[in-house]
Parts: sequence; structure tokens; C-alpha cells
Amino acid sequence: MITTGFLTVNPCFITASAAGWDWRRGGVAGVTGEAVWWVSQEEGSVPAARSDGPAGAGIGPQLRAARLAARKSMAEVAEQSGLTKGFVSKLERDLANVSVASLIRLCEALDISAGSLFQPSRGEVIRRDAYPPINFGGSGVREYLLTPSGEKRMQAILSDIEPGGGSGAEPYSLPADVEFVFVLAGQLEITVAGQLVTLDQGDAFTFPGSTGHTFQVPAGTGPARVLWVFSPALPDTPSWPA
Repeated sequence: MITTGFLTVNPCFITASAAGWDWRRGGVAGVTGEAVWWVSQEEGSVPAARSDGPAGAGIGPQLRAARLAARKSMAEVAEQSGLTKGFVSKLERDLANVSVASLIRLCEALDISAGSLFQPSRGEVIRRDAYPPINFGGSGVREYLLTPSGEKRMQAILSDIEPGGGSGAEPYSLPADVEFVFVLAGQLEITVAGQLVTLDQGDAFTFPGSTGHTFQVPAGTGPARVLWVFSPALPDTPSWPA
């Protein structure tokens, strides 16, 4: 722990290669790419980033991306972190600096680590030989999550379904505004609100996920590979209507 004046900082939150304590100015300074970011003891409506080149940027874009990924409004984040909505807005536009304590509260509200803000966001790559397996129910189905677990705006799932396999005879619904299905290989039958839709390789189908539906690969055909996309993402703890 590092203490100066009234402020105590856990250096574990700051990446060693990108940050350092500035004793003269009483805050934390660091470098992200060509940008210099600054976290001071007191919030203020002053620029939070200084740039020595055109590539300079502060932590505002990372904060905004994390908030959108968490599907939280600016007002929700402000309330949970004890800040004002206007101040959060300034932070996301790099028009204000923030104390370390407030930054940590912001990260807690967004369910991210403070250190993740000091690295450029490049997205998340999942290689084809490293798909995380999940169990979404059904029989004769192997499924994999293709989007980050913290992504709340949308979710993509890849299904490998054996002939005769599927969700089962009982219709189910999901807490998603939109459900999109794309058949990468094989054939898939989807029944939505009692209406049967047959999809062949290359076919796509969009429908409300909250509508009762089932799916299966017809027996006597080959296996199918299917891409499902949900918006918003399904909750981590299932509390879905039957």
C-alpha cells in the first residue's frame, strides 16, 4: 500500500509498466500508448489526459465501453459510485480527472478492475480451438460461448447438434428481445409459437426470444452447426420463463 496525505493506494490496481506515483503532484500518473493519464487526489473539471502526439487518449473511452458492455446507464453508474451523472459524463469524454478512491468505486460499479482501464481496448479474441464449452440443456447438443462473459449487450453461442438432437419437445422462452439463428452446416428445424420453420445451410432466422420455441436436427440427416445470437445477452443466473 502507498499512503500520502489522506490517500491510500493499492498499487496492485495499477500496471507497473504503465503507471507511477508522482509525489510532487500528489496523484497517480501513467502512460497508455502515447497518452499520459492522470488520477489526482481531488476531482476537478480539468483535462484528464495530456498527449504528446496525435494518438493520445485518456481513460474515458474505456470507461464508456465498460459501461455499455455492462448495459448500465450513466445515471446508474453515478448513483452506484457516489458521483454525479454530469461528472461521469465528463470522465467518459476525458474532460475531468478523478481521485483514486472515486476511480475504484467506478470500477466496482462497472465490475471491472482498475488496471484494465490503463490498457487500450482491443476486443477479445477466442480461437477456434479454444471455444469455452457451456451447457445450455437439450440432448445431442454441444455448445460454446463465443462472446466475453462480461458482455451484456449481445451474446453469441455456437451449437454442434447431432441428428435427432435438439432442445426437447417442451417449448421454452428466453429473456432476450431478439434471437438470431444462422445455420452454418446441416439442417435445423425451429418451431416458434407452433409454426415450423426449416432452415438449411446458409439460412438465417430472426424472432423474439421471449416467444415459446423449440429446435431440433431432423433424424436421418447429418449433424448441424448453428450460430445463435441473443440481444441483450442472457443473464448469468438463469431466471427464465418456461
